[in-house]
Amino acid sequence: MPLHRRDFVSSALSLAATSLAGIDARAAAPEARSGAGPNNRLRVAVIGVNGQGQKHAQEWLANPDSDLVAVCDCDPNAFVRLCEKHFQDGRRVPEFTTDVMAVWAMQAGKDVYVEKPCSYTVEEGRVMTQWARKLGRICQMGVQSRSMTGMRETIDFVKSGKLGPVKVAHALCYKRRKSIGLVDTPAPIPPGMNFDLWAGPAPAVVPTREKLHYDWHWNHVTGNGDLGNQNPHELDKARWGLGKHDLPRRVMSLGGRLGYVDNGDVANSQLTIFQWDDALLISDVRGLEIKTPVTFGLAAGPLRVANIWWGTEGYAVAPNYTSGVAFDYDGKQLGAWSGGTYQAHFANFVAAVKSRRHQDLHLDIEDGHLSSALAHLGNVSWALGKPVEPGTPPTLAADEKHVRQTFESFTAHLRENEIDFQTTPLRMGRTLTIDPQTERSTDPEANRLFTREYRTGYELPRV
Repeated sequence: MPLHRRDFVSSALSLAATSLAGIDARAAAPEARSGAGPNNRLRVAVIGVNGQGQKHAQEWLANPDSDLVAVCDCDPNAFVRLCEKHFQDGRRVPEFTTDVMAVWAMQAGKDVYVEKPCSYTVEEGRVMTQWARKLGRICQMGVQSRSMTGMRETIDFVKSGKLGPVKVAHALCYKRRKSIGLVDTPAPIPPGMNFDLWAGPAPAVVPTREKLHYDWHWNHVTGNGDLGNQNPHELDKARWGLGKHDLPRRVMSLGGRLGYVDNGDVANSQLTIFQWDDALLISDVRGLEIKTPVTFGLAAGPLRVANIWWGTEGYAVAPNYTSGVAFDYDGKQLGAWSGGTYQAHFANFVAAVKSRRHQDLHLDIEDGHLSSALAHLGNVSWALGKPVEPGTPPTLAADEKHVRQTFESFTAHLRENEIDFQTTPLRMGRTLTIDPQTERSTDPEANRLFTREYRTGYELPRV
């Protein structure tokens, strides 16, 4: 009998009362089973194990305070691969599905660890937060650097005042993403896969592309591009360092799916500016080849996936998830920090589940929502934009020196990749004005994109 809709989550949670069929999960990581007694360990179900969920399974197996007792996926091939690898490998449940599933799980009385981004739209993250508070559930978003000791010490330094006031932050995502190809046929469905479950709230229409899995990131019906895929890690760290606990007042995004004529339709190159009354966050996504290393003249060296926080007396750079280094503007190193493991974020979730205090989480769902919403706001701005000539400066904060420097570097990067802008045009997004209290825009057309239509059976339960 096929499994449908909410039954998928319900079955996963009820399976948490039994062991994995045919597998002794505890035996897969016996060295980790010296923690809490059986009555004090968490019983964990992982839903979606075709990639990042495999890493989740591995980390739960290694956690001494948990028992992995259920693994579920709408694609049985993913489950088989996981079993064959004995839970030792690391794609996640798509974000266009996680929000609804997370709410269902909380309604069923469970605590939830949800990967980034926690949502597909601006509204969804707020609804998830409302349910967590109403039901007293613990809900953490998976941006693992929040629990890395090196990153936490870096952010402490950024906030210490030793850099002077820090009013500008960079979220850099220079990560090569090749074209997904151009075909006119539907993606092949893996044998035995329940496509209805995979599609979830999205239209149950098989997408036209070469493959189904992972490339959903590059179509707006299901994905958010790298602004909402990789960059939530960096957006979160940037906002964390700035100390911002609400949405920005103004947002503008410039970019395009440049250089590719394929089945994707989201930007692969995207410069987005988020402006509070007293702070600025610059997101810089580059999916094309980096032909000239980017340093912005900093002593920290070439940057790829990284963060920069700019103070009046110096700056700090985080070149990865686990470390940071700070300099003054004469090049003198002010400090360096490193350390941390992926497991620490899972351990933090376990500790909060036991304390029943969402304040103990390193990335509570409300913070996760705010960071995820940054990506959504940028994409809404871009979606409502219009084609412009290359070299056209952004319509927001263009004279700010870090914005200007980033735009010049971004433009040079596109020039090096010899983009044909007639075939793949550059788009200037609409500047959005946001009310942080209501999390709505002054633009009705933008507000319609802050939510979405939900397929019957996968509606978002609102509080």
